[in-house]
Amino acid sequence: MDKFRLKKKRYIRRKLSIKRKIRQDHYMPRLCISKSNKNFYAQIIDDEKGHTMVGVSTLSGEFAGLSKKGNIEAAKKLGEAVAAKAKEKGVTKVIFDRNGYLYHGCIKAFADSARENGMEF
Repeated sequence: MDKFRLKKKRYIRRKLSIKRKIRQDHYMPRLCISKSNKNFYAQIIDDEKGHTMVGVSTLSGEFAGLSKKGNIEAAKKLGEAVAAKAKEKGVTKVIFDRNGYLYHGCIKAFADSARENGMEF
């Protein structure tokens, strides 16, 4: 098997393991993140009702001043934006769904920034 398939397999295994643990927890909205090489996306999802309560990405107009939108600086600003929009909706406690990504770099910067701005997870 080539290197890419093994890497993808490990990513999918991590992702499913995280989802399994999240489903076992008590009900809370889920803060789900996703990323590409160029952009970063975050959503707060209500799984009981099946809809997105808050959705923010670095593609929105708030982040037009950033030269690179997939780096740690953009992740920190996205964490602040998600926390601010969640406060408007009255959401403070969420379950953090890192979506199979390892908890370092952009993911850690995003989580720390969201926590500093009032989110609990």
